[in-house]
Amino acid sequence: MAEQTVYKPGLDGIIATETNISYLDVDAEEIVIRGYELIELAENKQYLDLVHLLLRGELPTNSEKASLEEELKREYSLPENFFNLFELLPEQTHPMDALRTGISALAGHDTDLNEREEEQTKHKAIRLLAKIPNIVANSYHILHHKQPVAPKQELPYSANFLYMITGKEPTEKEAAYFDQSLMVYSEHEMPNSTFTARVIASTNSDIYGSLTGAVASLKGNLHGGANEAVMYMLLEGKTIDGFRNLLYEKLRNKEKIMGFGHRVYMKKMDPRAALMKEALRELAEEKGRMDLYEMCDAGEELMREEKGLYPNLDYYAAPVYYLLDIPIDLYTPIFYAARTVGLCAHISEQHANNKLFRPRVHYTGPRNLHP
Repeated sequence: MAEQTVYKPGLDGIIATETNISYLDVDAEEIVIRGYELIELAENKQYLDLVHLLLRGELPTNSEKASLEEELKREYSLPENFFNLFELLPEQTHPMDALRTGISALAGHDTDLNEREEEQTKHKAIRLLAKIPNIVANSYHILHHKQPVAPKQELPYSANFLYMITGKEPTEKEAAYFDQSLMVYSEHEMPNSTFTARVIASTNSDIYGSLTGAVASLKGNLHGGANEAVMYMLLEGKTIDGFRNLLYEKLRNKEKIMGFGHRVYMKKMDPRAALMKEALRELAEEKGRMDLYEMCDAGEELMREEKGLYPNLDYYAAPVYYLLDIPIDLYTPIFYAARTVGLCAHISEQHANNKLFRPRVHYTGPRNLHP
């Protein structure tokens, strides 16, 4: 008897590859990163610890972490005249398009572009992790007719990223909240952008091509962009009652409400959202904006009662970024910058044990037509 082909729209539940990088254990409500639970890491470690874990397979010693940060700082700067690229773009260019253009352009400056040996790929990943925050922040500044903000070598990695975005040195607490957000955005098993990067890498394409494709994937509003949409909803709602009324109106009109529901977390709250909710509470209290926290909490309660939907990470990351004075248009590029390390880990793993992705289709068109 012929084996029956399994067809599921959107590849729901289909296992696409093997990995030792990460796993979403929905039943246990855990996000496993190389054996560690992501939320526990985010509560006890920093983004650079996670970078080392994802790229090297183990948490770093203090000296290894210091070496990693020094290597990143040596790579902060972009090639000479690189910013001219963004001056040539139309001013209405979306920051994700500017980011995609910037990453693609970096490929031409890599003299070992087609080198895919594992150690070389990891060095390229660190180089990209150093340069992408510079691209994210300063492409935005240039598109808004402002001067680029040069990296500050004396600041830690995450604090420097936030400084380049806002133009002001963050407090220790602000930098810690931002660092924690980078951690929870860093890796999430096999979402569309990671799958895209692995599919491109499976052709033996270079790391820049894989990352460029992932930017295009993350730009789509069914994958990225939810954090921006959430913040615009909160600003439109203005008050707790206003926000609740806005959500009720969207439900009546059968509109998709961004920030709620998840392809994997169907009936439970995204554990990353719970972590960011606590960060929002602390930050809102510190900045005298508990109204924003209370709006979010009221919206969470309404959606749970009305639709049985729970917040995802974007729902609480958005107001955290707002209170850190980050422009709303940069929320998704920051998501991508944080995810770069996870993408690079997957690209490296794909190159190390490659099999070209070449699925088949479920054909629904006509047959036996003749001219």
